[in-house]
Amino acid sequence: MLAATGLLDGRRAVTHWRYAEALAARFPALRVEPDVLFVDEGQILTSAGSAAGMDLGLHIVRRDFGAEAANLVARRLVMPASREGGQAQFLLRPVPRAGEGGRLAPILEALTRDLAETPVARALAARAGMSERTFLRRFAEATGTTPARYHAQARLARAAELLETSEAPLETVAEAAGFGSAAVLRRAFHARYGLSPGAWRRQFGRALR
Repeated sequence: MLAATGLLDGRRAVTHWRYAEALAARFPALRVEPDVLFVDEGQILTSAGSAAGMDLGLHIVRRDFGAEAANLVARRLVMPASREGGQAQFLLRPVPRAGEGGRLAPILEALTRDLAETPVARALAARAGMSERTFLRRFAEATGTTPARYHAQARLARAAELLETSEAPLETVAEAAGFGSAAVLRRAFHARYGLSPGAWRRQFGRALR
């Protein structure tokens, strides 16, 4: 519908992977991005299907209200605050089966809280009362990722939150987010966002505006 109105002409957009080629062929004036979960073009935002719409919703919450609010919503939905693009849109992420959301919620909370700790799948599975194999499968079903990647995303989210809402030195941010040093934080930020922590703070920092 958006493409048909002409509102997407000259803009980037995304749709479900099944229809990306058809969309690009029918509307050559827009640039289809087939390997991302969502595209933010300011006043016009598009997502790669229903599940990716939840990722887009979290992005909007984060953009309008900050990382802390988005992280809170993500924890209540039992989903990561942000997911990788690319093949991530092909991942199945159904609603956790009855009773399992409650079993996984404390694990997700711990991974978000204990940022300096290195997650060990066997120990996490024991806490959830599951075998390691079952735990990893159910964790992937609920979050679309692994405990290690979820933990890495939680570190980045915490660092981004501190950069946006405080003037704390980079070393302090790195320690609070579990990175250990500013150098490690810089590498992680550049690998994930293509930005330095300083550039992120300048672009999104609310406390400095």
